Amino acid sequence: MKVDSIKNGFVIDHIPAGKGMELYNLLGLGELPCQIAMIRNAPSRLMGKKDIIKIDADVDISLDVIGFFDSGITVNKIKDEKLVNKCHLELPERLENVCKCKNPRCITSTEQELSHIFRLTDRENRVYRCLYCDSKLKSYI
Repeated sequence: MKVDSIKNGFVIDHIPAGKGMELYNLLGLGELPCQIAMIRNAPSRLMGKKDIIKIDADVDISLDVIGFFDSGITVNKIKDEKLVNKCHLELPERLENVCKCKNPRCITSTEQELSHIFRLTDRENRVYRCLYCDSKLKSYI
């Protein structure tokens, strides 16, 4: 199988095998008017198998969303078909409007215009808490 190189854009690499479509949906990539390639179950020395997403456009992608999804993912920025930046991600300290608070008593349930904000409270166990009601949210993976 051959997937052409990209001229300007991003390669999201080291996505756990089988999780690429979930990240694709979480990032809202289906709404972009550019070419996007998803490679599932690609061979990997480190992971055995992995998924890869290639975006052939210089668009805004949220590194916080990707770091929340899995901090082991690598994001490569491509310009003029050359790698110009390689980002190794960490869990973000704060998430805004990435996930919704599941507590039915949280103010965000009734006040629709409020942002859903979570702060990282336990990095080791990947736990976030709602800024308003302190409900627990585990990171994506």
